[in-house]
Amino acid sequence: MLVFPFRVTPDGDIEYAVLRRSDNDAWQGVSGGGERGELPADAARREAGEEAGVPGEARLIELDSMTTVPVEEVAGFLWGSDILVIPEYAFGIEIRNRDLVLSHEHVEVRWVGYETARSLVRWDSNRAALWELNHRLGRASLRR
Repeated sequence: MLVFPFRVTPDGDIEYAVLRRSDNDAWQGVSGGGERGELPADAARREAGEEAGVPGEARLIELDSMTTVPVEEVAGFLWGSDILVIPEYAFGIEIRNRDLVLSHEHVEVRWVGYETARSLVRWDSNRAALWELNHRLGRASLRR
């Protein structure tokens, strides 16, 4: 799962949370794997809660952005030698009236605008998900 927390400022601007990992110093959204039988949206909510303290009732936006990740970059060959890639589903999650509470997996969070977020994240899949989320949120604000 890949989940980007976002918030709307009092001025109506959108900010995205990018988190710096403790193990490799990379900036990214919240990331993690699903558990057996868990739907992607449920895994996204759980991971956002575990890694950033996001409440379970926060508004979740399912994105079309999706990629696959080589297992050796994530968990090794945990599921056997025949499973070489795992899917990475992407989501946005709205944060209202609270700060993120980071787990041991991250050492820093920055709330930044879209362009800065895109420049900070390491992986193309994060940039694609940010672009889609930013586009969707921008269109939504036009309908308000």
